[in-house]
Amino acid sequence: MNIKSKIYNAQCIGNVEPIEYMTPYPSMRSLIEGQTIKFSDQIIIKELKITNQDFYKFVNQTSNWLESLDIKPRERIILPVLQFPQSEILLYGIWNLGAIAVITNDIDIDIIKKQSKAKYIIDSDLNLFYEIKKYPELHNPKYKPILYDEAILSFEKDYGIRLSHYNLLINVTSIKKALKLKSRTRFKCNLSPATTSWVVLQAILPIYSGCIYDHTTPEFTIGISNNHYNLRNDIKNIQNFSKTDMAICTENTAILSVGKNPLHLTDFEITGKKLRLKGHSVMMGYLDNFLNEKSFKKNSLYIDI
Repeated sequence: MNIKSKIYNAQCIGNVEPIEYMTPYPSMRSLIEGQTIKFSDQIIIKELKITNQDFYKFVNQTSNWLESLDIKPRERIILPVLQFPQSEILLYGIWNLGAIAVITNDIDIDIIKKQSKAKYIIDSDLNLFYEIKKYPELHNPKYKPILYDEAILSFEKDYGIRLSHYNLLINVTSIKKALKLKSRTRFKCNLSPATTSWVVLQAILPIYSGCIYDHTTPEFTIGISNNHYNLRNDIKNIQNFSKTDMAICTENTAILSVGKNPLHLTDFEITGKKLRLKGHSVMMGYLDNFLNEKSFKKNSLYIDI
């Protein structure tokens, strides 16, 4: 069996294959476009008084700016850490163009560039609002990503982890379901733009759920500690998790469980120092095919913890 089939088998759960569980949007580009139509003039970022329409305008301008740099669809772009909400807008601008964002987590840029084959590194001193202001507010995409296209390449574990648009949408959908997050909830999540947890919980979840970014008077918070829900990396201790702890697992896109319970369409088992993982949030695979062959077996993904 080839590695592509092994990965697909690990993404199946029970008798449900990934293609059978449809998400409302076929890609992150479609998500931001759809949410703009749905919520339009509603405020999305309270402090800056940015509406959904404003946000989408900035995303389109960003895509046009990226095109002016000769960046093409399906190319990988190294994402810098910028001031909120510039990283979020840049990320959607990359997806809107049909390109792929590379998450570095402070790994040496030269190493990342070589391994990812990224052709462009965006300066971390960038003022995105200044750079994009002269560009058109409408963008005509030359390529529209589909569910199984790569959306993120993450190096937060020192080796490349590939995630599709489907991975992101399924993980976010399952988190929203578990948290019972409602539209127009005032939402706060202060994570650094260097992990897939930031991508899923801060850049996507509030927009997908129709929430309002509110850093001064939030009703709902997610973070590392002293929040309504807190992130934990120590999966081996999951039996000691409280119902408001969330387990991080990049190979499962971002979040593995809320409390001890796996997310919807996710199944896992811990045996000794190994995590056996199945489900629709299971990654597209590692960049390293040797790691793929070693890790995907018996219709599951096996990870050291």
